[in-house]
Amino acid sequence: MRIADSEQVEGGRERLTLVPESLDDLWHLSHVIEPGDTVSGDTTRRIQRNDEQLRDTGGEREHIWVAIDVETVEFARFANRLRVGGEIVDCSREDQLGHHHTLNVEEHTELDVTKRWKLDQRDRIEEAVEATDNPDIAIATVEEGQAYVHTVAQYGTEERASITAPTGKGEYARPRSELFEELTEILKRQDVEAVILAGPGFTKQDALEYIEENSQDLAERITTVDTSSVGDRGVHEVLKRGAVEDVQKETRIAEESDYIDELMDRIAEGSKVAYGPEEVAKAADYGAIEQLLVLDSDLREQRAGEGDWEIDVDHVIETTEQQGGEVTVFSSEFDPGQQLANLGGIAALLRYRLQ
Repeated sequence: MRIADSEQVEGGRERLTLVPESLDDLWHLSHVIEPGDTVSGDTTRRIQRNDEQLRDTGGEREHIWVAIDVETVEFARFANRLRVGGEIVDCSREDQLGHHHTLNVEEHTELDVTKRWKLDQRDRIEEAVEATDNPDIAIATVEEGQAYVHTVAQYGTEERASITAPTGKGEYARPRSELFEELTEILKRQDVEAVILAGPGFTKQDALEYIEENSQDLAERITTVDTSSVGDRGVHEVLKRGAVEDVQKETRIAEESDYIDELMDRIAEGSKVAYGPEEVAKAADYGAIEQLLVLDSDLREQRAGEGDWEIDVDHVIETTEQQGGEVTVFSSEFDPGQQLANLGGIAALLRYRLQ
């Protein structure tokens, strides 16, 4: 993310000119932009002709500038875009005022976001700015007869490929070199700066030796890690062991994994922890929160007035930060976020145990 400009405007609001530079940045924006904000930028819109002398063609698309009063926000992950919809409140064509429009925000699209920025939202933008220089990473997990490739992003991990085939003895056995060759080709196609090669036993080392012999450029980007599993479980082990942090220090997922593990350990011990809206709000009022954990999807619902928590979540966040605590907003698309959802979508690591 790049902040191109900032300006205080009337009503205590601030306008940030933002340039998302990755899919991660679009995901961050989907949790920052909310109904009631004003978002503006260049777009195309189908304009109906008013000239009775010309045949109605259903309208032609024109390049215009619009500012919309936000009503809906959708992160279209697989379309690589963010859709922001609402009523046009300002426009380079006055005849379009009052109409509804959807801004399709893609990577490198400059847009202005004007709103009353909450502390966690500004923190999120700053986090996205700092993460710009982090390398993109792929995790390849391999064992005898199977291999998986995942990519790591701030919104979660995504499986890119799975390769399975018998490699032992018998009529249908497949030479190990074929498995390694396919894995190598898949990794070469990933647009990443680093690869973590993981798995149990010696198969990953054999795979690395094959890659070193056949693609030195790829081999130079590889780090190996021992895990007991492959696939999704193997990826979780890689994250839990901090291997991603060694390559990408500010990786959001690794941080969330650490916090959720600490949370579950404390719950098992019955010490210095609170979870669920009411318990967390109580802990905030006592000034006991050291680390507040809140799920992004629940936070958005509460702020939109669609959630079912009977607490003021923004008051909890502000109280936590005013009293020296920290706030981490979890991604609902990654496993730690799913675990947090099972605990009510909000939890806290405490400075001391509440009675």
